[in-house]
Amino acid sequence: MPSLPLVRRGTTLSSQVGFTERLFASTKDRRMATRIDAGLELVEDGLREQVKYADQLADVTARYLLNAGGKRVRPMLTLLTAQLGEGATPEVITAAQAVEITHLASLYHDDVMDDAQTRRGVPSAQHVWGNSVAVLTGDLLFARASQLVASLGEGAIRIQADTFERLCLGQLHETIGPNDDDDPIAHYIGVLADKTGSLIAAAAQMGVMFSGAPAEYIAPVMAFGEKVGVGFQLVDDVIDLSGKDAETGKTAGTDLRAGVATLPLLKLRKRASEGDADATALLDRLETEVLGAPDDKDVSAAVAALREHPVTQETLEEAHRWAREAVEAIAPLPQGSVKSALTRFADTIVERSS
Repeated sequence: MPSLPLVRRGTTLSSQVGFTERLFASTKDRRMATRIDAGLELVEDGLREQVKYADQLADVTARYLLNAGGKRVRPMLTLLTAQLGEGATPEVITAAQAVEITHLASLYHDDVMDDAQTRRGVPSAQHVWGNSVAVLTGDLLFARASQLVASLGEGAIRIQADTFERLCLGQLHETIGPNDDDDPIAHYIGVLADKTGSLIAAAAQMGVMFSGAPAEYIAPVMAFGEKVGVGFQLVDDVIDLSGKDAETGKTAGTDLRAGVATLPLLKLRKRASEGDADATALLDRLETEVLGAPDDKDVSAAVAALREHPVTQETLEEAHRWAREAVEAIAPLPQGSVKSALTRFADTIVERSS
């Protein structure tokens, strides 16, 4: 069996999520960051225990992507919103683990659906063990997340079930594409809200629920999480047009090469349909040179042309709009370190491409 990649231990909140010092600028903010870091260590230790299996193959495959790294954004958000209540209670730690394992499970399935070559800088699971093993590993992890959620009671089970339904619907809608009478861009945003936003929203919701924070904070943090999730993915669309990323191992144009209709491409298609000659020419070039191109073909020039086209800047502006709306959604939260950190979190998420 292949050797397992190892993620560095003892990482801090700022190094894991790429946050700068300004996220926790004041002394009070830094004290909160220290508490969240301590919670993340508990979550990380728990994750390593939860993905262990007696079966040797399942044990190796389930730990494969966990050990490859990841930013742990979702459990971090659970721990952050929990600061609105009693902080990292045992239930909050369990919820954070369940959310991250659910995310991890979805990666195994997504990579099979997308025939992804790499994930987190290592070969994707199905390229190591095959599609069937990768899908079943994802199923095992979904089951483990469900076991954790079941220990938290009916409310958590309902959140998990609703989120899982949206994850599946998002993948289904991405796979079949929009109907003839659908707006392709609106359809795409809906896919992002389901596939990414729903789980981030659940992560934020669980932090409030299981820390004993006031129930009226649930709706604002859920809206925040979903909008941040959409913004996060839109920035990924821009990053896909940039150079090789050390975290993902992707090279420029990976999604385009795989035929994924990201927002810059959808915007380009819209311009072309409206008679924009430059957009039509670039779209023809992309469809000829990039979409479906083999891995050994150099498509960098065509990808660079799309990166420099106005539709990519429009995509980045759209990501910033979703981040602003996320911040507006948490207006009902009390002033303080949590609200400030969430605001900076939204800003940082969409500044990753700069």
